[in-house]
Amino acid sequence: MAVYTEVTDEALRSFLAAYPLGDLIAFRGIAEGVENSNYALKTETGDFILTLYEKRVDPAELPYFLGLMDHMAARGLACPVPVKGLDGHALRSLADRPAAICTFLPGVWPRRVRVEHCGPVGDALAAMHDAAGDFSLSRPNTLGPHGWLPLLDGCRGAAMPAEGVFEELQGALRRTLEEWPHALPVGQIHADLFPDNVFFLNNGPVPRVSGIIDFYFACTDLLAYDVAVCLNAWCFEPDFSFNITKARALLAGYRARRVLTHAEIEALPVLCRGAALRFALTRLYDWANTPEGAMVTRKDPMDYVRRLRFHTAARGPEAYGL
Repeated sequence: MAVYTEVTDEALRSFLAAYPLGDLIAFRGIAEGVENSNYALKTETGDFILTLYEKRVDPAELPYFLGLMDHMAARGLACPVPVKGLDGHALRSLADRPAAICTFLPGVWPRRVRVEHCGPVGDALAAMHDAAGDFSLSRPNTLGPHGWLPLLDGCRGAAMPAEGVFEELQGALRRTLEEWPHALPVGQIHADLFPDNVFFLNNGPVPRVSGIIDFYFACTDLLAYDVAVCLNAWCFEPDFSFNITKARALLAGYRARRVLTHAEIEALPVLCRGAALRFALTRLYDWANTPEGAMVTRKDPMDYVRRLRFHTAARGPEAYGL
């Protein structure tokens, strides 16, 4: 469920009067997503996405998110473009929430990831890093290494999804923080490039990326950490085995556009461990702190604990096909 704030017809029409988009034709809520309220919007001038930013989003960070999309789209990246109103501003208020309209992107996200998807995803990620290379704003990664210990501490004493998980994560976190690299290339990263955030058009032998969406975890951090997030999100099978063929394709797609330094390649195992920890810990925190009966579907943290075990056993970049 991703419509937390309802919008009345009257409020929407008043809101749209501030934009050069013509009359409203259709409007419906979008069920996918977990952070914000999203609506599909059709007007006389085309199709758009209306987003109302909910309480977990800091309004002070919205200029970074919207500015990043605007900047990358101007450099040719297929991502949503914030629509500016008649006053030249993209951000305004609707139903007591910060709100913005962005352009609609065609395509569908892959419910079943194939090897053929992974090369284009690697290329699209590198294209994003390239397009954002001269973006002037920055945002710290609030879910980066310094945020992992507080997440784990917030689960202390709660019921765990499996025996010994808290201690396992505690040990993995200690080791990962001790080994975390710092002298690697930094830039703007997506930090959440899961399959449901990448659209494809399958009109040829190779699926083509038609858009990257959902930049609301984007931040300024290690570029190779973004690669590690993708290896976690795209290269494990439903039984949690690691598909090295998918990893090779994803890394080849990325490296064809942006060269990974030797230090970045050598750091891949610890970066992948960190990415698995990030998602295991945020899921565990929600698991431990969501009240009984809440209308929220909790994601299983064990999905990423199992990924973490693979990365912990990896002895070098060879585990990822390099």
